[in-house]
This record gives sequence, C-alpha cells and structure tokens, in this order.
Amino acid sequence: MKHYAIRDWPEGERPRERLLHEGPRRLTPAELLAIILRTGARGQSAVDLARALLREWEGLAGLESAEPQALAETRGLGPAKIAQVKAALELGRRLLAEVERAARPRIASSQDVLELMAPRLRGLQRERCEVILLNGGNEVVALETLSEGSLTESPVYPRDILQRANRHHAAAVILVHNHPSGHPQPSAGDRTLTEELVLAGELLRIPLLDHVIIGRRDHFSFADRGLIEEYRRRPRRPA
Repeated sequence: MKHYAIRDWPEGERPRERLLHEGPRRLTPAELLAIILRTGARGQSAVDLARALLREWEGLAGLESAEPQALAETRGLGPAKIAQVKAALELGRRLLAEVERAARPRIASSQDVLELMAPRLRGLQRERCEVILLNGGNEVVALETLSEGSLTESPVYPRDILQRANRHHAAAVILVHNHPSGHPQPSAGDRTLTEELVLAGELLRIPLLDHVIIGRRDHFSFADRGLIEEYRRRPRRPA
C-alpha cells in the first residue's frame, strides 16, 4: 500500500487546514499530534507516525511519561520532534493545572481526590507523588509534583511537603501517588511516610488530611481506613 505525504492529501482532509477551519475539537488525538510532528518517516505520513506512537505508548499519558531516549528508538523521531512533542504535552499539563487552580475544587472525600488526580496519575509507567495544598475551606490552592521515581518508588520527604505548604499559605495537605503495578495497597514505606507526615503536620499545624494511593482500577485512602486518626492518637516517640 502506498503512503502519501499529508501535503499530497486533498486540502479539506489535511489536519492543519481542518483545525483552522473546523476547530481543534473536530480532530482526533493522532491528527493533533501529527500537526506537532509536521512530517512522518519514510513510507509513513505524520498521521501514520502519530497513530503508531499513540498505539505503542498506550495514549497521551504514556507518551508524556516516556523518556526521550526511549522515544528516540522510534523510526522517524529525532531530537527536534521529540522536543516538540514533549513541549506540547507539557503545555497541556500546565494548562490543566491552571484550569484546576482557577476552578478551586473543594475536597471533601477521597472520591474527590480520585476525580481530581486520577487523570494525572493513572496509567503512568513511573511512580509520581503529588501534594494537594488546601486552604481553610478545603479548596485546592495548588497542586505540586513532589517527585517522580523509578517503577517502584518515588522518594518524598516531609520537610519538602511542609515547605511547599508554607509557600502557598496552605492550611492542610493531602498526599497522592500512583502505583505503576496497578495495585493500590500501601507499602511499609508508604505507611511510615504517612505517619511521619501526620506527626510533622500536627507539630506545625498543617495537618495531613489523607494519603491516597491510586491504582489501575481502585484506590487506597489512609483516612477512609481510619489510619490518619490512628497515627494522630499514637504516643509520640521520644526524640
């Protein structure tokens, strides 16, 4: 089967022209990505290359988390195209963060946390830890990425979380991270970190309201399981 370059397509079928005349919402993710890529590879149009990338990385979330070195193994992707794709995805992520800040959602339950954070964390190939910073009315004042680690761990330090809370004048925090394995059950390290954050938050009057772990299909909430309150009631360890 012969593949034609997009410039050889009828004008009404070219993604860039369609975007300008019909609007971006009418285009598929592959067509939008093709506009960023501009050109394909030998025997492939930009749309063909975009479809192959989305298929290989299981959508935009996988593509966003892919390392540049891994992307470079795809035929037709050089440093310039990889940079263009990464820049476009980062702009989208920042736009989402701006919209979320403007909307100021209120967090009243772990389900609210899940609805806010699952689109950002579910399906990532690396463990990413984020903190939700809240005002006195439990409205979100900021979302910040604390760390992004290997397949199984993402190092987080209570000091860093509380510094960010002070920077945004937050009244409370919620910790959220994903498990790339898909299973949300907390590790021993997750439990230790949560207890340390509860203690530090109580001392500095910036309470940890919850720690939510997002898996492939479900989630684990320390608050829902009564663990946050249990950690608060435990006797303080001697210094």
